[in-house]
Amino acid sequence: MKKYLIFLMMATTIVMFGACSPEDENEPEIPGVEIPESPDEGGDETPDEPENPGDNPNIPGGDSKILVVYFSWGGTTQRMAQEIVNQTGADLFRIEPVVPYPTNYTECTEVAQEEKNNNVRPAIANEVENWEQYDTVFIGCPVWWWTTPMIICTFTESYDFSGKTIVPFCTYSATYRDETLARIAELTPDAAHLTGEGLTSGRINAENVGMWLREIGVIE
Repeated sequence: MKKYLIFLMMATTIVMFGACSPEDENEPEIPGVEIPESPDEGGDETPDEPENPGDNPNIPGGDSKILVVYFSWGGTTQRMAQEIVNQTGADLFRIEPVVPYPTNYTECTEVAQEEKNNNVRPAIANEVENWEQYDTVFIGCPVWWWTTPMIICTFTESYDFSGKTIVPFCTYSATYRDETLARIAELTPDAAHLTGEGLTSGRINAENVGMWLREIGVIE
């Protein structure tokens, strides 16, 4: 009888620990993939500070037929966008909201959730010049609340994608990578699409980005 009670207590303990697991796949993906770095980790950097402060990431500056469009809050998606540009020679366009998102992490998650729940279209402060010259457009963002930030909807509804090829990309912390890539494709139904890529912060490097770009035939 005593052995039976011990076994029952052990089984109950296992069930309780399983129920409290932090790896629950149903937990929402909040904007944690782009948390501003703490002073101990990143010095005085603020969200979305360009890696090369002398560069202007907002305005396409060449005659490339490829454009990389991205929205980034804390810099992670920007890193991936810049690596794509490094390997393709593409022009770069950074989506800038008219009303900047809060730099405080918790406040940003609250704003992002409110926009999603109310199907908001945040206004964009800048626009792509010479849109017609681009044949291939990469569109990238972080995963916010299971999907793309709502400002991506604003962007895709602002341009004609007929005759263009769209390549989605995203950055994420744990889950909802495929859902976010699929959402970007869904938002651009008039375009052709190449296979997108999503990377966690630690996997954003020249090797991984280059492997993907070669697989989809953008570079040799």
